[in-house]
Formats: sequence, structure tokens, C-alpha cells
Amino acid sequence: MQGMSNPLTPVSLALVNDQIERTGFAYVRAPEMQGILETAGLRDWTHFAASWDDLGVDTYMADGGRYRRRRFACYRAASAGIIRKPHQPHYQSRDYNPLNGGVQRWFEPVTDEIGDHPSLRAILATCYTLFDGLTTPATRPPSWHVEVHQFRIEARPGQDGRPTPEGMHQDGVDWVLVLLVNRVNISSGETSIGDLAQRPLGSFTLTDALDCAVTDDNRVYHGVTPVTPVDPARPAYRDVLVVTFRRE
Repeated sequence: MQGMSNPLTPVSLALVNDQIERTGFAYVRAPEMQGILETAGLRDWTHFAASWDDLGVDTYMADGGRYRRRRFACYRAASAGIIRKPHQPHYQSRDYNPLNGGVQRWFEPVTDEIGDHPSLRAILATCYTLFDGLTTPATRPPSWHVEVHQFRIEARPGQDGRPTPEGMHQDGVDWVLVLLVNRVNISSGETSIGDLAQRPLGSFTLTDALDCAVTDDNRVYHGVTPVTPVDPARPAYRDVLVVTFRRE
């Protein structure tokens, strides 16, 4: 993780918590996120990030695009620990995903090696600490249903890559984390956050590995602009890890 230094202390997670409580979202830059995740056990990032080179094409795109690759896994998170669930389909209603929702989508599973990788374990543990803590005791569930998505959005000459082809949206969960893994030869990919009336609250671009966006899915909408290749002769893509938590 070249260019990442000066890890911050665990108090950084409390600052993220405070920002989400105030605004419904947080934009966390890579050095701060690195410090948070290293406290939780992050290591061997290079190997973890390389697994994005082994994702299958998402064949469920209702717009006919073949610009998205992904793998998928589910977990249960509770105070006793985080365990992986048997492989299952991803489902969103058309209320939340009018483009691709309304059907069970069976994606290739996250490999066992990556599903139990210390980097992913650190990310999931951090999400649990943050999201469980942000949830009021009266509405805090005994356990959370967790979904993990490895995404690669590819851009080619004449074919933009669309990270959120459904536009500004909610995911139909409680909490969302989007972590940048890699960004190669692309421009744009700006993240926008809106309130429940989709009025703008803020925008930013994830540019460095471990840059991160966190949203309260019950309070805000989010979307990302299409990405285009800088050099049309070279591969161009945006790799992210998306983690969602919802009450079981």
C-alpha cells in the first residue's frame, strides 16, 4: 500500500461514528482507514487486492452491459463472532433496484481463501464495531445479515463503466461500506450523497486504495458517476469492496 503512512489511533473510528450520526455518511481517507483496519488485524493487502483479477462477469445486467465483474458472500455478525453463511443468491426488490432487482441473482462465491483472509476479517470486524455501535439499543438485533461484494467495473473505448447503473439509490439495508481496492487508468467515478429527497449532501471521489465511503442506508441515497478510460489502449477498471449490514 504505497503512499499510505501515519496510521491513526483507534479514536479515528469514533470520529467516523460521529460524522455518520451527524450527516448520515462519512468519507474516510486511506491513511485514516488504514490505521483503523490495521488495529483490527489488516495484513497481506497486496494478496487480498490481487483477488479482484479473478472475478466472473455479472450476467444479470438488465442494460445488457458486460462491464461489471463480481463475487459474493454472506456472513452472520454478532457479539460472539462473524461466521460465513452457506452460499445464497443476492436479492433486491425493484423498489431499491429498478434496473436489476426483482430476481434472485446467483453470483460466483468469494473464494474460501479470500472469504477468510485477514484483510476481509479486519474489514468485517470494523464494520460490526461501527454499525452495531451506531444502532440504538432498542433496535439493535442479536445478529446482522452481512453481504460482501467484490466488484470490478471495467471501462472501454466507447463503453463507459457504470458503478451504479440504477442511479442514485438506497440498497434496502441498514448500513453500507464501500472501500476502494484499486483504480487503474480511469477518470471520474465521483460518489454523490443525497438526502431522502435526493437533495445533494456532498460528493467526493475515491482515488487511493482504502479510501472509503460509509452510509446510513435509512437516511441517505448514494450513487457513482460512470468511469471512462484515460488511455484507450490500456485496461481501465475500478475495484471496490462493498459490505452491507441489515437486521436479520
